[in-house]
Amino acid sequence: MEVLKEKVEEEEEAEREEAAERGEKVMRPVEMRREEPPMTQEMLRDLEKKLSEIEIVIPEQPSIITRDTFDISKLPLSYQSNTLKEEHLLQVADNFARQYSHLCPDRVPLFLHPLNECGVPKFVSTTIRPTLMPYPELYNWDSCAQFVSDFLSMVPLPDPLQPPSYLYSSTTVLKHQKGNCFDFSTLLCSLLLGAGYDAYCINGYGSRDLCQMDLTRDVCPLTMKHKEVVQEEEKVPPKKYAIKPPRDLSSRFEQEQEMKKQQESKVEEEKRRKEEEQRLLEVEKAKIDPLHGLRVHAWVLVLSGKREVPESFFIDPFTGRSYSTQHDHFLGIESLWNHKNYWVNMQDCWNGCKDLVFDLGDPVRWEYLLLGTDKAHLSVAEDEEDGMNDEDVENLGKEDEDKSFDMPSSWVEKIEISPEVFETRCPNGKKVIQYKRAKLEKWAPYLNSNGLVCRLTTYEDLECTKTLEIKEWYQNREDMLELKHINKSTGLNIDYFKPGHPQALRVHSYKSMQPEMDRVMEFYETARVDGLIKREETPKTMTEYYQGRTDFLSYRHVDFGERVKKLALNSAESNPRPMVKITERFSRNPEKPADEDVAERVFLILEERIRLRYHCWDDRITASKREFLRRTEVDSKGNEIIMTPDMCISFEVEPMEHTKKLLYQYEAMMKLKNEEKLSRHQAWESELEVLEILKLREEEEEVHTLTISIYDAKRNEKSKEYREAMERVMHEEHLRQVEAQLDYLAPFLAQLPPGEKLTRWQAMRVKDECLSDFKQRLIDKANLIQARFEKETQELQKKQQWYQENQVTLTAEVEDWYLSYCSQAMFRIRILEQRLNRHKELAPLKYLALEEKLHKDPRLVEFLKVFV
Repeated sequence: MEVLKEKVEEEEEAEREEAAERGEKVMRPVEMRREEPPMTQEMLRDLEKKLSEIEIVIPEQPSIITRDTFDISKLPLSYQSNTLKEEHLLQVADNFARQYSHLCPDRVPLFLHPLNECGVPKFVSTTIRPTLMPYPELYNWDSCAQFVSDFLSMVPLPDPLQPPSYLYSSTTVLKHQKGNCFDFSTLLCSLLLGAGYDAYCINGYGSRDLCQMDLTRDVCPLTMKHKEVVQEEEKVPPKKYAIKPPRDLSSRFEQEQEMKKQQESKVEEEKRRKEEEQRLLEVEKAKIDPLHGLRVHAWVLVLSGKREVPESFFIDPFTGRSYSTQHDHFLGIESLWNHKNYWVNMQDCWNGCKDLVFDLGDPVRWEYLLLGTDKAHLSVAEDEEDGMNDEDVENLGKEDEDKSFDMPSSWVEKIEISPEVFETRCPNGKKVIQYKRAKLEKWAPYLNSNGLVCRLTTYEDLECTKTLEIKEWYQNREDMLELKHINKSTGLNIDYFKPGHPQALRVHSYKSMQPEMDRVMEFYETARVDGLIKREETPKTMTEYYQGRTDFLSYRHVDFGERVKKLALNSAESNPRPMVKITERFSRNPEKPADEDVAERVFLILEERIRLRYHCWDDRITASKREFLRRTEVDSKGNEIIMTPDMCISFEVEPMEHTKKLLYQYEAMMKLKNEEKLSRHQAWESELEVLEILKLREEEEEVHTLTISIYDAKRNEKSKEYREAMERVMHEEHLRQVEAQLDYLAPFLAQLPPGEKLTRWQAMRVKDECLSDFKQRLIDKANLIQARFEKETQELQKKQQWYQENQVTLTAEVEDWYLSYCSQAMFRIRILEQRLNRHKELAPLKYLALEEKLHKDPRLVEFLKVFV
């Protein structure tokens, strides 16, 4: 801090000197203006015209959260007032701040209790609310920091040299999706503490790029290429009887001169490269920040220990990126806190944060505010330990107990993020980040109709005017498209697919979607029956690679010739390309001897030749070869052609008798002719498959169909329509049941002929039948209650008579059972008697009510008016 104070004093002296110089310069023009002639009207009009052409751009003020943006009355009571324990904590903090300012007058005031959204002072530690979110993505620090960075919009501090006077709760920040660095850090620290990390909020000083979230001088992490580990091939020891290489007869002098020229060219190229790098560094070099070391910033510290964190590190909440504790972006620390305590940095930050020791149990380096149970117990020196007796130790323990003060619980409500809000990730579903020669755009899932969620555009120049390449990431695509890579300089497009494509496509590289052009297709071989891994196609060739086939085919290369017929629309189906040469290679079949296991097979279709090369034995240096001259079965006169020895030329490592016979050669040639037809047919089918894939890809790019989970009731239209239809049917059924239950005339109207109009006589008859039926039901109910009453009375009388006859011989248990039975029977008889009396009272009233309802029924009211 002393170094920062000296810098401030030096800047103030420099400003005073500049002000004095400006004063002298101002006086000189005054003296000169006295000698200048007065301005005419024309000169004034020209000056006014020039001044009117100057446009002054007023910078837009970023939108911030104010008390006018939300209703304070709807906030909980803990937001609007302090408890007694919180008031006590504020008094302790004020006392600590006064002692700190007295002992360290050159330090800035501590950031202890800013105002919340209700204007109530709250201690910074109570603003942190540790919360474990129900999303697996927010359980690790990197994904958690990335979520906070994407979900919130950055608002700069009102004064870059001072901490904010307001610190809002995380619930309010999440609701408005914006905040400053202190709001970002508080939310991120709350989530990390809930996930089990040892996290702290830091109030310190950072670089201009860090405070302003300026990433234009940083390389985008998605453009960084991982270093490939090159495995050194083991040198095979030379064999004892290896053939010596031929003697080198070239001139050594010429070789040395050539090496000198190459070395000189390399030196010149290296010099030019360094000059170009130096020039680019000068262009990219940031301007000197006059407020360097004074800009206030807040970030998060994660200490090692918990969650298997091997080394402490910083997290910038604006970008979600992690940094070493010795990074140049972080220039000093004033204080740090978590939900349990508050610590003040007592170490010198002349070298930034590079020399700081984050041992919070050391009171020399870190002065803590509260003496709680979580403080570290310092070791006592042996000399001091010997001089202390038991009473001193007890008094010391009592004194510590008296001074200890637990941190109050957080006043912030539980942090909750709904699945819909969590899915949006970015404010309004979109966020744009500008990097060095790159621009990163992010969208929420399902926001774009084509499933686009991320796009990275890289540029050649720093001004980002010349596009170099574009990478687009997709989600929830029905065609399983995951990544699209477009290289603007070469025109090469590469599509990457996840498993599940209808054609088992994995990678598709192409420059044009037109058939018979340069393209490479890679497949998931386990999802295909033929085991195809890769297919390379050019206007004249097609190469296929296989794996795991039963016929051990591993490679097929087809050369095409020019079409004989020239049609307007040439295709493999209407006008296929003529095949000139087919080359096939096979893996080793261990069940066959090497002399009979074909390694390579070449069909020279125009020359009518077939070449075979067999596998080589492990203890041999050459392999057997055979070539067939394939002729037509009949000549021009229709005569059959007989197999001759000159139609088969062979070289065998170990000649066999049966291979020299013409019958064996004839059968082999006939078999090869059939296999040639099969190979040509398979190559033709491959061409058709390419056309089918290209047609399918065009349809997929036009439609952009997205998959929706069956559990997503909000977006699944089919499920939503089905659910609404079922609810509508159930509602109608419920209405019908209710209507049927309340309609007393339904059973009697059903007896009348359907479709006929009701007559007066029929209306009277329906009314009388309804009333007589209801009367009979009332009588039946009364008779049923009376029968049950009489039955219970008779059973009780029988039990009483039985008890009087056997009273002398009964045991105590049987007597207790009898008394219990009598009690229950009397209860049932009393209930039945009450029900019977109540039914006798209500039955006439129910009959009159039904009669009145029938007279008012809209279906009978016209016919019963005369009789009312």
